[in-house]
Amino acid sequence: MSNSVLYDVPGPKARRRSLILSIIGVVLILGLLALLYSALAAPRVAVNGNVTPSLLDPSRWDIFSDVQLWLGILRGLQGTLAMAIPAAASALILGVLFCFGRTSATAWIRVPTSVLLEFFRGIPVLLLMLFTLLVFGTGNYIAGIVGLAVYNGAIIGEALRAGINSLPRGQRESGLAIGLTPVQTRLRIEFPQAFRQMLPIIIAQLVVLLKDTSLAYIISYPELLRYVMTFLKNYYGASYQFSLFFVVLVVYVTLNMTLSWIARIVARRTAGGRTPKGPRTTVGEPVLLQPDGGAGGVGAGRVL
Repeated sequence: MSNSVLYDVPGPKARRRSLILSIIGVVLILGLLALLYSALAAPRVAVNGNVTPSLLDPSRWDIFSDVQLWLGILRGLQGTLAMAIPAAASALILGVLFCFGRTSATAWIRVPTSVLLEFFRGIPVLLLMLFTLLVFGTGNYIAGIVGLAVYNGAIIGEALRAGINSLPRGQRESGLAIGLTPVQTRLRIEFPQAFRQMLPIIIAQLVVLLKDTSLAYIISYPELLRYVMTFLKNYYGASYQFSLFFVVLVVYVTLNMTLSWIARIVARRTAGGRTPKGPRTTVGEPVLLQPDGGAGGVGAGRVL
């Protein structure tokens, strides 16, 4: 008999079915890997009939011993971070402003903010970049930052608003009961709790922001993807295109996995439902208070 009412130990048929499905899954994964390897290892045949070495041929990877190549990749990474960092900071600031405007009790603040939020959330990031570049005549760097900040700021603002709405009504009522104004209650009581609760979602959105910097390729900003796949490819030759693409892929995956790892750590540390440290009691057991108000053993104080 199972010790849990929510879970039963699988029987022989269930275990057999699970084993068969696991074997099928492993075979499919190995088959896909073999198919991918065969596609990469096959010689390349051009349109004109010329045959070139496969993508895994050592002749396509010999440039990675050149120090100047890695300096160029680092320069492209600096361009990506130079756009992502100020855009992330601006998105956080705009998110807080959007959240306060969206939850304002004043209709002439709340309604226009709601319209702007829906408008910015419904426009692709690339269109925001192009709109800023073409309408306001800014450079590609400023256009990229504005597009990323406005779009992700709208998403973060909605996340913060959801965090505030998820708080118990007693939080706000308690702040008003002790004499705080509605604005002070929002800033000192509600917003810190909402920000801490939504912090994993905010960090996850910043991961999306970092990936979206690659869209600046379209507006000719020299971020990592454009710098490597345009400048370095033209310098070393088109035969190294896949090798350079693979390096860009590894760099982006490493950055995003690092930020995702940070988001998981934050999610665990800010998860709700944790019980505070202290003496544990069972149901029906009297709690004894020390003279100074702490819990103690029998005879240590009065019984509650």
